[in-house]
Amino acid sequence: MAKIRRGKEIEKAQGPLGVLIPGVGAVTTTMLAGVFSAVRGLSRPLGAVTQYGRIRLGRRDENKNRKVKDFVPLADPGDLVFGGWDIFPENAHEAAVKAGVLKREHIEPVREELRQVPIMKAVFDRRFVERLDGPHVKRGSSKMHLAEQLIKDIEGFRKRTGAKRMVMCWAASTEAFSEVGDCHRSLEQFEQGLRENHPAISSSQIYAYAALQLKIPYINGAPHVTVDCPALLELARQNSVPVCGKDFKTGQTLMKTIVAPGLQARLLGISGWFSTNILGNRDGEVLDCPENFKSKEVSKLGVLDTILRPDLYPELYRDLYHKIRINYYPPRGDNKESWDNIDLFGWMDYPMEIKINFLCRDSILAAPVMLDLILFTDLAQRAGMHGILEWLSFYFKSPMTREDLYPENDLFKQRSKLFNTLRFLMEEELVHHTGLDYYYDISE
Repeated sequence: MAKIRRGKEIEKAQGPLGVLIPGVGAVTTTMLAGVFSAVRGLSRPLGAVTQYGRIRLGRRDENKNRKVKDFVPLADPGDLVFGGWDIFPENAHEAAVKAGVLKREHIEPVREELRQVPIMKAVFDRRFVERLDGPHVKRGSSKMHLAEQLIKDIEGFRKRTGAKRMVMCWAASTEAFSEVGDCHRSLEQFEQGLRENHPAISSSQIYAYAALQLKIPYINGAPHVTVDCPALLELARQNSVPVCGKDFKTGQTLMKTIVAPGLQARLLGISGWFSTNILGNRDGEVLDCPENFKSKEVSKLGVLDTILRPDLYPELYRDLYHKIRINYYPPRGDNKESWDNIDLFGWMDYPMEIKINFLCRDSILAAPVMLDLILFTDLAQRAGMHGILEWLSFYFKSPMTREDLYPENDLFKQRSKLFNTLRFLMEEELVHHTGLDYYYDISE
């Protein structure tokens, strides 16, 4: 088993970091414009832990709170070089204008940087995303041939940019729900499936295979099955590559992972939690298809169970009725609106209600998540980490874990896991938050 490198042993973030992104739509172009703008001092990358976060070191009375970016050896955003694939041929500037997330006054100052991001022909299988179709796609005699074309794209990108390190982050549409099948059980079966065009192998899995073959970390920003299958986890272990996912945590689920831990901590019962959304961007259009919505629904539904633990508190949560709806509503564009109605009960079973109406901007919430994941995953690679990066669960709706572990979805526990991992990497004492050492001698 490889040893994690810590402190000065962590490889330095030298030279350009290549960022490869399948899906150059609203989320990606918002992130790109924000990074280019921030590098030029035109905007602030708010929401990014790597840019604005502070981490406490040592005791509270020592008042040591370092900026995360000064504490751990992260790549500088100015050293990122980007490339992507999309089924539409527009360049990133055109895609940003079309997405309608950002105002033209915030896009035009970084017009040239956006235009220079290479957009390559995508691997695309409409059976997994039936509501979309585009002309900018690869053709091949087999899925293995498509994977080989992606590998050629990546090698060409590496040569053009001089990037010695790379990260791939899926930001394309949610694929239709699918179970792990026989072709996903082992790397040998998966590669045979690629050669034989197995219908259960999705486009995202072809991208992941290409990345992992080249020892490039893979981040899954969507809820469908990609690297969370035995075959690709085997390849990640074989090549000592980090993977993480899945589904960027934004909007309604972010609210759930903030509110639900508080209700559970105070042992308030919940009889029902109804959630509905309206969304008008490309994501909303794709999720209007029942099979694609099912991938998202599975991701969103699992959050409450692992926070509330009805197995431990059956009298409080066993009968909880949890319903989720996403409605495609084109006039709203990227400005998603979510409503939550929570029916709860407390002392002597008296009923209460909570109403949450969150008018958010989906890509504005996702962009800093994407940047953080890129920088932290690159750090993990340089520190010798490989396989599942559970410590990055802070950023995901449905965090990947070892098969025998349930995912931790409590946002505050996830944050503690994230920060303690950073402390561990930098050989600092972990923070346990008991506070007893300020009042008692607990050294014995």
